[in-house]
Amino acid sequence: MALTPSTMLPLQHMAPDFNLLDVMHQENISLTELKGTKGTLVVFMCNHCPFVIHLLEHFNRLADELKPQGIATIAISSNDIENYPQDGPQQMVALCKEYGISFPYLYDPTQEVAKAYDAACTPDFYLFDDESKLVYRGRYDASRPQSGTPITGEDLKNAALNLIHKKPISEDQFPSMGCNIKRK
Repeated sequence: MALTPSTMLPLQHMAPDFNLLDVMHQENISLTELKGTKGTLVVFMCNHCPFVIHLLEHFNRLADELKPQGIATIAISSNDIENYPQDGPQQMVALCKEYGISFPYLYDPTQEVAKAYDAACTPDFYLFDDESKLVYRGRYDASRPQSGTPITGEDLKNAALNLIHKKPISEDQFPSMGCNIKRK
């Protein structure tokens, strides 16, 4: 596993649209159809990354907490499944069931969506406002596997709550760190 930081797209960058397979419902769905009324959180993740697994339960609870407040969460897996079959759509469904994931988990087979977002690692978080402008990108919090630092989600949660309550979001943001997206 190569520890890779996120690339930190410029703030105010417009969310690239997509139309990808929702593995749980076996139908393609677009960003436009999934957007939240107050904002949209897009996370690039995969099934086998220890950085994703480390925070997945906590992140799932945060997504559930944000949903009724107008923030929609969308997860996307863009890994090369030929060389990493554990990240394929069937395994994505199994992960959703195992963790009780309630947000859409989409499959990006061409990796074009990951390229459009300049996604570099898993997990890689992007929070967009109601106009689809990027207001936060970076880490979930300071916790990492085996770091001993508790998982709080404070960096992402604070940004999301500020967005919901129309408060300023600090531009002092730290890159996410995780496994690199497995390119074809």
